[in-house]
Amino acid sequence: MKLKGKVALVTGAGSGMGKATVLLFASEGAKVAAADISETAVESVAREVRNAGGEAIALGADVAKSEDVQRMVAATLERLGPPNVLYNNAGIEGESDFLAEMTEAAFDKVIAINLRGVFLGMKYVLPHMVKLGGGSVINQASIAGMIAIRGGAAYAASKAGVIALTRVAALEYGRYNIRVNCICPGAIETPMAERVRKGEPPRPAAVKRISVFGRMGLPEEIAKVALFLASDDSSFATGAPFVIDAGWTIS
Repeated sequence: MKLKGKVALVTGAGSGMGKATVLLFASEGAKVAAADISETAVESVAREVRNAGGEAIALGADVAKSEDVQRMVAATLERLGPPNVLYNNAGIEGESDFLAEMTEAAFDKVIAINLRGVFLGMKYVLPHMVKLGGGSVINQASIAGMIAIRGGAAYAASKAGVIALTRVAALEYGRYNIRVNCICPGAIETPMAERVRKGEPPRPAAVKRISVFGRMGLPEEIAKVALFLASDDSSFATGAPFVIDAGWTIS
């Protein structure tokens, strides 16, 4: 088991890539604190872990709010112990509009959850990793932080910011044996992707343009990358954006 004896805190754990990661981390021996703004969804995920013989707790939290993040971390410490692994996965797509048509409120909401949420997660977990003598932080970025996508000004800005935060944190905390990396997924079949498509199935022509494999990625495929980064298998990796996009950024 790659994560035996480790404590992992995963945000946005109620669905999609977060849920897949919680299930995988638990199967690899980690005790998992699963956090999500939807307490109902995340309790279902934690129950699934426990029914399979693993250990998981469910925590309701809005990662954009400092007090929620502090409570989330405190509950993890109290019930499971200090986290060796933090996966800042929570995020939203936000509204899609050309920049001048985007409202300030819509822009601020995406930045608050996708970027400030990552900052707060690291701010309140890193001191505990320092005391532990090491750890692994995984931040959820996106290829949208590396390429331009029409209508995605807020989302792209937030994800580019996550990549930058990751690099800074890796530089600052490497001396404490803490690794900080980010994952940059491409087109992954998640509830978020379904919302973007307004419930419609993926259009084959569109998928072909953004995936050399001609298919959408699966949440489990991102979870496996998160497992690599959480485990000692990635002991020499830090400050890096791991692009998992079926060739979108090379086409």
